[in-house]
Amino acid sequence: MKFFIALLITFVAGLGLGTTAYVPWWGFVVTSALVGATVHQSATKAFSSGFLGMFIAWGGLAWWIDWQNQSLLSQKIAQILPLGGSAAALLFITGILGGLLSGVAALCGHYARATAQKS
Repeated sequence: MKFFIALLITFVAGLGLGTTAYVPWWGFVVTSALVGATVHQSATKAFSSGFLGMFIAWGGLAWWIDWQNQSLLSQKIAQILPLGGSAAALLFITGILGGLLSGVAALCGHYARATAQKS
């Protein structure tokens, strides 16, 4: 249950911060670390909830923006990068990067809480 709560909080915070112009793109990292520190769960679950929450949020947000402009920009960027012109691969990599950043931040939050409890 804690896993799904952490995943949902990470997803909502990531989606909310991803759609605002007042927070830098890396603002979700702070919220993911806070979720990892406040929701008591194992290190694996902390990383997984952070990863999945932001993978879905960032991948979904990237897909939504891509869908609104008929994939024009993503296809051009995919041709520049070694992706074989695949816009879907670019969106997948975007989700993976967001998920990895959030997962590592949640893991850091988990270990910060564990270290604070030991001392």
